[in-house]
Amino acid sequence: MGSRAHVSFAFRASVLAREVLPVPSSDFGIRSSDRGRRAERDRIRAVTRGWVVVGVCFGLCSGHDSETWGHASAEEFEPVPRLCRYILAVYEDDLRSPLWEPPGGYGINPDWLVLRKDYADTRGWAPPYILYVDHDHADIVLAFRGLNMAKESDYAVLLDNRLGRRKFDGGYVHNGLLKAAAWVLDAECEVLKKLVEQHPNYTLTFAGHSLGSGVAALLSMVVVRNLDKLGNIERKRVRCYAIAPARCMSLNLAVRYADVINSVVLQDDFLPRTATPLEDIFKSLFCLPCLLCLRCMRDTCIPEEKMLKDPRRLYAPGRLYHIVERKPFKMGRFPPVVRTAVPVDGRFEHIVLSCNATSDHAIIWIEREAQRALNLMLEKDHLMEIPVKQRMERQETIVREHTEEYKAALKRAVTLDVPHAYSPSQYGTFDELEEGQDSYKSDGGSSASSSQREKKNESWDVLIERLYDKDESGHVILKKSHHQQD
Repeated sequence: MGSRAHVSFAFRASVLAREVLPVPSSDFGIRSSDRGRRAERDRIRAVTRGWVVVGVCFGLCSGHDSETWGHASAEEFEPVPRLCRYILAVYEDDLRSPLWEPPGGYGINPDWLVLRKDYADTRGWAPPYILYVDHDHADIVLAFRGLNMAKESDYAVLLDNRLGRRKFDGGYVHNGLLKAAAWVLDAECEVLKKLVEQHPNYTLTFAGHSLGSGVAALLSMVVVRNLDKLGNIERKRVRCYAIAPARCMSLNLAVRYADVINSVVLQDDFLPRTATPLEDIFKSLFCLPCLLCLRCMRDTCIPEEKMLKDPRRLYAPGRLYHIVERKPFKMGRFPPVVRTAVPVDGRFEHIVLSCNATSDHAIIWIEREAQRALNLMLEKDHLMEIPVKQRMERQETIVREHTEEYKAALKRAVTLDVPHAYSPSQYGTFDELEEGQDSYKSDGGSSASSSQREKKNESWDVLIERLYDKDESGHVILKKSHHQQD
């Protein structure tokens, strides 16, 4: 990296140091002791050196992560800020008398709220959630809140994992998040099935933030593998939006379910980027920068080819949407743009250690910037005065391009020898393996030679049987001695 880049890193580091560290009065033109000035100068130099090293390894701005991706359209990005507001609504005790609503409100009609479950209702097996029928957008939404740092049950979900412990659908997933997803589907299966049958033209959307994003993503996977449990709903009607997603599934699954799952990342958000297991992150919460720096420096020394061939390495799921509002070596925020792709390699593999790494994870800030980005897209479309017919044609083109991009990603995963990855069949289905490719197993261990119906039944029934028992009252309880055999 050239000297000009080092100067930019040093300049930004000095600014960051003044934001984070106490500034002595001498910096404001007031007399101060020489000892204080020297101490401040030494601290700024130390932080500057640290940021130069980090900047050389990881970069101070993550805009380059998605610089080769295409730009998202207003039609495909429209649900994101709306679903962010629905997630925020989960934090309210009474939606008729909200206390924390954002500017413009949540956009929720309380009469259309089907159910709301808090920690007492879930008994700690899953984060709180709401089920809402959005008649304005023909959508059935199940939205999960993010991590509650005051609840031990949320930590129990995060810490219930070990690398390579849980297999599902030919890949690896986070064990605690899968159990939470299975509990939710078992609890709400009948309600969801009834709503899907009552509204045959509505989509079924799972949405969540942070911890909730992992539950939503794995829940959508379980539903897609067991469509018959919800009245044989079509796969194309099921979708998921993981906001600030956790790394919860192996690469082959992250790509395979990109037609269902959409992950939204705001600029420098640390969680989708670090391959550090979630249980390690939150065990070391008070030394998070140190942990992330050490882990990422270690990953920097590992060739990307080796990372791709690690079947147990977890990734952010599905299609990625990256909201970019800051530029490298420049201060301040710029009008946000949204880029999207289904990458296989270069999938947020390097963390960005900046002062925004944690603030960009906040759902409030994501909702605000997502709405700003959507408004700019709509304003641009309005200025272009696109006719209605051409808008419809553009939507069809977007769907077609996404399908082609999705299939290309599946083929690229095979080309890069991603474990358990396979190309789509010539008939356009993704449930059957092509002849000669590695067979995959569901959670119950069924092989690809089994019939499709047998695989689906085993995927659901054996999953519940392995994870849970039921007590005398019919409540689902976790098996005490449950361990997955690899």
